[in-house]
Amino acid sequence: MSKKAQFALFSPQAGQSWHQLVERAHRCEKLGYHSIWLVDHMWTRGMPDLDHHECLALMAGLAAKTEKIRIGTLVICNSYRNPALLAKSLATIDHISNGRLEIGYGAGWMDEEYKAYGYQFPSMGTRLKMFEEGLHIMKAMFTEKRATFKGRHYSIEAASCNPKPVQQPHPPITIGGSGEKVMLKLVARFADRWNCPAGYESFEHKFNALKDHCKDVGRDVNTIDVSEQLLVCIGKTDEEVEQKWKMAQMLKPFISTGIKGTPKQLIEALRKRMAMGITTFTIFFSDFAPPPTLELFASEVMPAFA
Repeated sequence: MSKKAQFALFSPQAGQSWHQLVERAHRCEKLGYHSIWLVDHMWTRGMPDLDHHECLALMAGLAAKTEKIRIGTLVICNSYRNPALLAKSLATIDHISNGRLEIGYGAGWMDEEYKAYGYQFPSMGTRLKMFEEGLHIMKAMFTEKRATFKGRHYSIEAASCNPKPVQQPHPPITIGGSGEKVMLKLVARFADRWNCPAGYESFEHKFNALKDHCKDVGRDVNTIDVSEQLLVCIGKTDEEVEQKWKMAQMLKPFISTGIKGTPKQLIEALRKRMAMGITTFTIFFSDFAPPPTLELFASEVMPAFA
């Protein structure tokens, strides 16, 4: 795994039209961002009337409209789609993008969304078991000629998934979550990248838990890329930074683990994060990433890590 810093945009599609989303992806691509990450929700929590495009269809559309930027989702909810069909859809998107798909995958959490769309909302333990079976099925669909799996929640029999993904053996799988007993164990067993969600109490504690799980399954932790979902508040001056930071106070849980500053201050803060073992930053800009913010970060911060 590369240990060079990678900067990605965490870009929930709330309130944005298709044309605005395409424009944002093009801008990020032109500015040199590594990837753009959507969310897998039917609406934004607390704002159900905002426009909110479905993520798999949107990934396919953005894949067709871009050339270089990688396209992911933090994170696809296992509960919303049969995992074999999900693998089939993702393999197709990998072809549409010519091998630029990033698979972010999780167990699901937004209970009111499950209820509204008629999905069962089982206990966290059950959702994690279902997620684990989904991971087995997804990898089998990507790598085996005919995939068979019999689980408690899902079963497939001699399922073919052709064409196989462009990226071999499969597109990188990012698992987002920080539950120490189960989720980080699944990261150690299945993931190419771990994305630590914002709002943690101690990154070091979480990372040590992952290292322990890696030891238990006989895996070198250095084969896992470590990313952080990171709130960034950037301004040209200290005054601008403080003004933006005041406005960002409503962004919980992002605010508790976020960073703020002028470009020079952010470079220093990001270097500290890299010293902790983080190499990919999925950035949620505190002002929701208008073009000047995307451009300021790309021109003044990113070159320090080239």
